[in-house]
Amino acid sequence: MDGIQVIACDIFGTTVDWYTGVTRQVEEILRLNDPGAFASEWRAMYQPSMARVRNGEREWAYLDTLHRESLDELVARHGVDVGVADRERLVRAWHRLPAWPDSVSGLARLSLHYTLAALSNGGFALLTNLVKSAGLPFDCVLSAELARAYKPDAAVYRRAAELLDVHPREVLMVAAHTWDIDGARAAGMRTAFLVRPGEKGPHQEADRKADADLTVSSFTELADVLSPA
Repeated sequence: MDGIQVIACDIFGTTVDWYTGVTRQVEEILRLNDPGAFASEWRAMYQPSMARVRNGEREWAYLDTLHRESLDELVARHGVDVGVADRERLVRAWHRLPAWPDSVSGLARLSLHYTLAALSNGGFALLTNLVKSAGLPFDCVLSAELARAYKPDAAVYRRAAELLDVHPREVLMVAAHTWDIDGARAAGMRTAFLVRPGEKGPHQEADRKADADLTVSSFTELADVLSPA
């Protein structure tokens, strides 16, 4: 794929396994019978909470704030007794999630030829902590917080290109979610859909296909496709 200078990667679900990571920490802190269902229900509140920011229903708030508000609503709905300290620990669970098995090695190969950017709706501090704890070899973190908007708003993708001083067509956005692929393409980026069948766990169906320039099953395969011969 000619002209690509930057590979921008979605994080939650694409690069790290949010379901396993959050479920483990929900189990440790809350001791629920089905911590995976709780984690899935919490994640299901992710897009609606950001949509309220995008459509102007509420002022800008970074993702930790939205996660905390969703958590407060969720524990009230379930009647779970959770103190302030444990709620803060649960919100911080999103700061430390395991990388998929192919992520570190595949990204390391890609970094030999491209600038690698983490482009996520996570806050700047969240992403910095997450990238460090998971050992992900990104060259930079580009949080949606820098655009004060949330993907798939075109402003997030365009701000990322501006900050790296490249044209959107010189950026390949890698994501496991159709909405992210569609948003990046609409902003002028090229796209790679990374199929992650289990990224939402057993409670929700993962996206299986998207209208992308490339479709791959891992970062390793992406490196095989993009690395010069």
